[in-house]
Amino acid sequence: MSATTPKDPLPNPMDHPDEQQPDGSDGSPKFGRLLIVLVIAVMMIVGITFGSQAYFS
Repeated sequence: MSATTPKDPLPNPMDHPDEQQPDGSDGSPKFGRLLIVLVIAVMMIVGITFGSQAYFS
């Protein structure tokens, strides 16, 4: 066996259980929620900007 291709890539010395994916998760990231949060954040910043500009002028 060569040093570049180990049989067990990451040994488990502390006997941790294998990580399991939650049910219904296919491993693909959910960009929809992130996009909605980003749009709301930008709208809040724009609203604060225009509101403060109208208040201070």
